[in-house]
Amino acid sequence: MKKFLIYIKILVNVLLFVLAVLAVIFIVPKLLSFFMPFVIGFIVSVIANPLVRFLEKKVKILRKHSSAIIIVLVIAAVVGAMYALISVLVNEVSNLVRDFPNIYKGLEVQFQTISQKLSKIYEILPDNITVKLDELGTNITDIASKFVADSSKFNISDAGDYAKNLMDLLLYAIVTIMSAYFFIAERDNLAATVHRLTPASFIKSYNLIVSNFKMAVGGYFKAQFKIMLVLTVILFAGFEILRVNYSFLLALLTAFLDFLPFFGTGAVIWPWALIEILTGNYFKAVMLVIIYLVCTIVKQVLQPKMVGDSIGISPFATLVFMFIGYRVSGVLGLIIGIPIGMVLINLFKAGMFDGVIKGFKIIIHDINEFRKL
Repeated sequence: MKKFLIYIKILVNVLLFVLAVLAVIFIVPKLLSFFMPFVIGFIVSVIANPLVRFLEKKVKILRKHSSAIIIVLVIAAVVGAMYALISVLVNEVSNLVRDFPNIYKGLEVQFQTISQKLSKIYEILPDNITVKLDELGTNITDIASKFVADSSKFNISDAGDYAKNLMDLLLYAIVTIMSAYFFIAERDNLAATVHRLTPASFIKSYNLIVSNFKMAVGGYFKAQFKIMLVLTVILFAGFEILRVNYSFLLALLTAFLDFLPFFGTGAVIWPWALIEILTGNYFKAVMLVIIYLVCTIVKQVLQPKMVGDSIGISPFATLVFMFIGYRVSGVLGLIIGIPIGMVLINLFKAGMFDGVIKGFKIIIHDINEFRKL
């Protein structure tokens, strides 16, 4: 009877663990998407709340009044910054789309120059390799031609589809602002209500998860975004010196690649520099290498100070969590796979999964004992 109760407890722990994992994978993302205005409002409230508390203590402004003031200031700052950033990006992307046929022709000229320089090497290659290279070149040409054809069809009337969502956007904006206000103005009451209705054991587990998640997000994402911002500035300045078209967009995309684990600025700079060398633009190639070296040195200096040991997982584990994240949720999973992995490892070290692991050990031990003759 005692063994039977132990197995029941193990089964309950395993079921709860499986249900929790399934909820995190399938239910939580859908809930976050459904309640996105409230999620954004909560994020705004987290940013604004320290300033609200400061006004309460120092300026003696009532919380509800200070909440409205700070929320307006925070949202105005965020909207202003986002508007400026998006305006620049939209302008560069639209110019890039319009200019893509000219860029394509320029690339054709560059590749013809490279082809002429490499023709002697090409002639001595085995037939099977030359056939593969010809197929690769044909595929690249077809893809680029299709992109040019599709981009030429783009016109301003396509934007009319987005106008249909104007009412939803307005409603989302109102709900976001109001929820941010209530999250701040009623923060203490909401916290007390949640604390009163939630079981103590759940609160303990929740606090453990949240503290580890804050460490992962705060220690990893915050540092990586700062490094990404610095690299964007360096790349933008370097591209401007080289008079590269769409320098801001290109700098942002290159810095974003550096943000992804196991990638870096070299994923863009080195192939680019090689093409410039093959086409005879040696000065530009040298300057690109210098930009890469500056980015690498700055990153090596900043990363230990900003990130430190916040990752806390081995390179192999990092690779595993990246792959799992990519398989589950594409590029987004590739980005958030590492901090989620950090949370799981820290929870494991804190003993969060001890009950489930102990249960499996008991079952495996009893099975092995039963198998003995």
